[in-house]
Amino acid sequence: MKRIFTLLAFAVCAFTASAQTAEEIVNRMDAEMAKYDKERLAMTLDMKIPIIGSVSSRSYVIGKKMRVEAEVAEKRVITWSDGTTKWTLDPEKKEVVVENETIKKESENEGDVGMFTNITDGYDVSIKSETDKVWNIRCKKSKSNKEKDDPKTMDLVVNKGTYFPQSLTATLKGITVTMRDLSFDVTEKQVTFDLADYPGYTIVDKR
Repeated sequence: MKRIFTLLAFAVCAFTASAQTAEEIVNRMDAEMAKYDKERLAMTLDMKIPIIGSVSSRSYVIGKKMRVEAEVAEKRVITWSDGTTKWTLDPEKKEVVVENETIKKESENEGDVGMFTNITDGYDVSIKSETDKVWNIRCKKSKSNKEKDDPKTMDLVVNKGTYFPQSLTATLKGITVTMRDLSFDVTEKQVTFDLADYPGYTIVDKR
């Protein structure tokens, strides 16, 4: 008898989860995201660009400090920035170029993670499909959305267990961008350049 009640409870929970609307899922996702410090995050960015091909990068951010590991055409480049200085590491040349950083507006630094918050603004959302682990949500640009730079559609994948965004994919001007694997447990070491970590490398100071 106990097993039967357990199975029934499981079935009810599963039905309740699947019965949620896309708006309810996204609102819950926003609430979960709000619990974390958006000044500290890590994220992978995949881009498919015509002619150039695929470009993948992993960013680590704490406030104005950032580290980006990118791979383009099988060439790996790592850059660090603290808001005023930029370090670019070239593994092939075994050198690090140091330059003055172009000052960015705060809103520019918030752009990537901002794509995962308030996503329903200017978009109509619906559940495209789902599995036992995720919801696949289609975000279609609303007729009232007059922002020319906003993509017509976006595909959002939300984890059922945590309500955490798993990925967000959009195509604009022929370029497909996917943001995925968000994390908020970034350390100072991950965003701070230290020459001691790269013995044998030469510093090229262009400041």
